Amino acid sequence: MIGQLNHIAIAVPDLAAASKVYRDTLGASVSEPIDLPEHGVTTVFVNLPNSKIELLHPLGIASPIANFLKNNPSGGMHHVCYEVGDILAARDRMKASGARVLGDGEPKTGAHGKPVLFLHPKDFLGTLVELEQA
Repeated sequence: MIGQLNHIAIAVPDLAAASKVYRDTLGASVSEPIDLPEHGVTTVFVNLPNSKIELLHPLGIASPIANFLKNNPSGGMHHVCYEVGDILAARDRMKASGARVLGDGEPKTGAHGKPVLFLHPKDFLGTLVELEQA
């Protein structure tokens, strides 16, 4: 059911410093920051030949990333994102198999302008999983 890896997301306490590391030290192509109020984050994408790294920073004090950084002040891996052909069919399959879909179970628009869902980390070996419609 899952397709290719879309991105790995890393929560960072300083978005500009993290962007600089990827751009200047590692020589990667780094996007401009994008505010996503619906998700409570500001995001930057590091473009790789075969995938992306998403750098996440809190947008406001109610951001889920703010809480993550409170527990992990240096930052760290937040989630992995896999592509799926049909987000609603993927959701229904996850629910039928007993996996927990976070939120109200309805897809939201993600950073790429496509529908996304998040799956509970306790159901996926301790890893928060994002599904994005390809």
